[in-house]
This record gives sequence, C-alpha cells and structure tokens, in this order.
Amino acid sequence: MGVKKLRAHVLIKGRVQGVFFRAEIRSQAYGLGLTGWVRNRWDGNVEAFFEGEDQKVRKMIAWCHKGPPAAMVEDVEVKWEEYKGEFTSFSVRY
Repeated sequence: MGVKKLRAHVLIKGRVQGVFFRAEIRSQAYGLGLTGWVRNRWDGNVEAFFEGEDQKVRKMIAWCHKGPPAAMVEDVEVKWEEYKGEFTSFSVRY
C-alpha cells in the first residue's frame, strides 16, 4: 500500500497580508514537496490549496497556524478534499 495523499483547501485569517506570508508558504511547500497554490484574497485573508503526502500536508497546515514572524494568525480553516493530483508545482497566484 502506498503513501496516503491529501488535498487541503486552507483559509488563513488575521494579519496575514503584507508580511511575506505567500512567499513563505511557497518556500515551505516547495521544501515539503507539496503542490498547489496560494493567494491573497480581497477580504484580507490568505487562501491556499495543498496537495501531497498526508504528513507533509499536515505539517504545512501546522506551519500556517504561526506563519512568518510578522504575521498574526487568528484562525486557520481547513476543508479536506479528495486528492486530485491536478497541480504540477506550487505557485503564488495574483
């Protein structure tokens, strides 16, 4: 049996824009070998999709609860979805 893969749709709330959150997420995701994307939303939150190995996705979400040093994360909402394998890399969307 292979490694379980997960897909997570994540919404990070708080002071998370203008603090290098997207760049740090991209760096963390790349280091973990995850695919997906991250973007700033119009409402001041950061949204991301992560796909990859179970433990690595969970580690990424744990990192999102603290974020980069200047961030003040108030809440992280996670919606688990079926793994689709639709992404080939991890990108920042604008």
